[in-house]
Amino acid sequence: MWIQTSFLVVWLDPLGIRYHSMCSPVFHCYACPLSTFACPIGVLAQFGALHVFPFVAIGLLVTMGALFGTLICGWACPFGFFQDLVAKIPTPKFDLPKFTSYFRYVILFGTVLAIPYFFGEDHPLFVCRICPAGALESAIPTMIGQASAGEPVVWPNALKLIILILFLIAIFFVKRPWCRILCPLGAIFSLFNKFSTFSLKFNRLHCTECKRCHKLCEFGIEPEKSPNDSRCVRCLECTKCGPNALKLGTIFSDDKSDLKNYKDK
Repeated sequence: MWIQTSFLVVWLDPLGIRYHSMCSPVFHCYACPLSTFACPIGVLAQFGALHVFPFVAIGLLVTMGALFGTLICGWACPFGFFQDLVAKIPTPKFDLPKFTSYFRYVILFGTVLAIPYFFGEDHPLFVCRICPAGALESAIPTMIGQASAGEPVVWPNALKLIILILFLIAIFFVKRPWCRILCPLGAIFSLFNKFSTFSLKFNRLHCTECKRCHKLCEFGIEPEKSPNDSRCVRCLECTKCGPNALKLGTIFSDDKSDLKNYKDK
């Protein structure tokens, strides 16, 4: 949580300096009054509507994905951090079927890539028009400011409000519902999980098959079977299993050393 808070200080523009010509690698609306950088998803969608290739945004996402995969989602994303904080409220929590994670790719290819490219920013399903992060971080502060100044309050469109309300309800009963079901940025980073520089390593020689990693994982993953599952946000809770069978490593880690030591014994 301290690491997430540290990143939050970076994304929330503490010095009043804005770099909206550059996007960050996290899901955070650039229209937020405290946003330091632009949102990579917003950049992809807006450049798609203009039929311009976003070289900087694509380069950033590919670089971050190749290095960290969804480690960014678990440790650096402010929208994920917000959901983690709400999840600490003691309410009943429900798991989700595995297939729901594929909806993220529908959002990515539909509202972020296809609709902006073919229909432009005015389409009602353009991602920024339905994004709950935009509603929560930009629309609501704007409405509060308008009301405080005695100005007419401009409400978001009905679909955006409905999605925001459903999201605010869901976060009390499902761990990171946006990240698991609909986040297009998480969909991009999940594509790199299998071969990113930093990844989870499973050592079968240390595994006692106690299944404690199943209980530690809050995303319905069986870490020993799929340590770099596309649904994983790399919160690293499963590495607390005890026998040290799961740990964060790199592609440069020597996975054969334990096997050699085992054979020597």
